[in-house]
Amino acid sequence: MNERRIISDACVAEGAAWLCQHEPRFAAAMQDLPPLPLRLKPEGFAELFSAIVSQQVSVASANAIWGKLFAAGMTTPEVVAQASEERLRELGLSGQKVRYAHALARANIDYAALQEQPSEDAIKTLTAVSGIGPWTAEIYVMFALGRADVFAPGDLALQEAAKLIFDLLERPKEKEFREMAQNWSPWRSVAARILWAYYKHSKQREGIT
Repeated sequence: MNERRIISDACVAEGAAWLCQHEPRFAAAMQDLPPLPLRLKPEGFAELFSAIVSQQVSVASANAIWGKLFAAGMTTPEVVAQASEERLRELGLSGQKVRYAHALARANIDYAALQEQPSEDAIKTLTAVSGIGPWTAEIYVMFALGRADVFAPGDLALQEAAKLIFDLLERPKEKEFREMAQNWSPWRSVAARILWAYYKHSKQREGIT
C-alpha cells in the first residue's frame, strides 16, 4: 500500500499549494484563512467509538457522553463488549448507539491491518460494521490513518463551503460532490481541510456581521 499519508503540517502545506495552483477558487479562499490544521487523530477502537457517540448530537453533548464513557474505562473493545445495555445507557448512550457500540466492539477489526489497506478497502471494512456509515469511515481514514486522498462528500459543512467558494446555486448533492472532488486528487483530504476552514471562517464572519 503506497498511498500518500499526511503526517505533518508540511504535508498539509504541500497539498494546499498544489490545490491553489490547480484551482484558482481555492487560492482565493485561502487568502482569508489561517494555516490549515493537521487534524491527525489516534487510530483504533476508541476513535471509532467516539465517532459513533458523536453521531446526530451536538458537540457539547458528544463531549459530555464521551467524558463519562472514558472515565468509566469504556475505551477498549473487550470492556465495551462486556458492558450491559443498562450500563451503557447510564453513561448516556441511546438504545441504538448501544447496539452500535456492541457491534463495533465485537467486530474484531484488525486496526493495524487497516493501515496497510488501500483507502477504499479500509472504508469497506469499516462500513461493514453496523453503525459505521460512509461519513464516519471516511473521516477515520482521513484523520486516523492520515490518508491524503480521501473525501467525505456527505458532510454538510463541506457541501456548504463548496457552494460558497464555487458560487453554486445550492449545496452539491453527495454523488455530484464526489465527482467534483475527483478534480482535487491526489490531495482531496487537504481540499476537505480548506473547505472546513472556509466554512468555519464564513460562520464566524456571519456572527460578526
